[in-house]
Amino acid sequence: MAPTLTEEQDGTAAGAPVDGAPAVRIEHVHKSFGRPGNATPVLDDISLSVSPGEFVCLLGASGCGKSTLLNLVAGLDRPTDGTIEVPSGRPALMFQEHALFPWLTAGRNIELALRLRGVPRAERRPEAERLLELVRLGGAYGKRVHELSGGMRQRVAMARALAQDSSVLLMDEPFAALDAITRDVLHEELTRIWSETGLSVLFVTHNVREAVRLAQRVVLLTSRPGRIAREWQIDLPQPRRIESSGVAELSVEITDELREEIRRHGQH
Repeated sequence: MAPTLTEEQDGTAAGAPVDGAPAVRIEHVHKSFGRPGNATPVLDDISLSVSPGEFVCLLGASGCGKSTLLNLVAGLDRPTDGTIEVPSGRPALMFQEHALFPWLTAGRNIELALRLRGVPRAERRPEAERLLELVRLGGAYGKRVHELSGGMRQRVAMARALAQDSSVLLMDEPFAALDAITRDVLHEELTRIWSETGLSVLFVTHNVREAVRLAQRVVLLTSRPGRIAREWQIDLPQPRRIESSGVAELSVEITDELREEIRRHGQH
């Protein structure tokens, strides 16, 4: 069966989402790399939906296909088989590396995303400043990238992602390179921004506590090829602390399951 892509992944205009439709729908997706007959399967029969306004974390060992799945949802690659739909249009994407242009200021980096979206020139700076305020970087419009700390750069990257005005935000281990204190602060900021904006978030991580702290639902993938092993609904109230007893207890349960998946993979 040939892969089926949505209009968003083909780069054409998308219609408005149908009431009640998932923000992201992934159905029976397979992905392999390599030539036919000698291809390596990375994802195997993944079916997953993200509801409007839902925060979902994809969790798994390194190499299980988490980032590959995110790239497929973003339209950066095509599935070997199966369908992916994002009814509201192309998602915004935020990577582990901030990928800011060092010759531009923080504000100009955000304005570039606004320009690509078609925002008129006169409206770009006020909107960039508004987004910087949203990520708690008011006054940083004129700062160069080298003047910003790692956490501040990731805040600018988040503002730039929000500038794309998508209702779906894809995040690929965006805080993995940060120190523990900075990561903790940005967890709080992301939770606040998600709550204020109503975004649907699909967040990739290999950090169990990060997943439990942030998500409404945690989806565990098996080691390669990636399949959905188990899901957890996280009913702990937000905002959460990473050291809280509820987060710690559920993290132990999920970690045990993750270790078992890694052990099973190691036996093959």
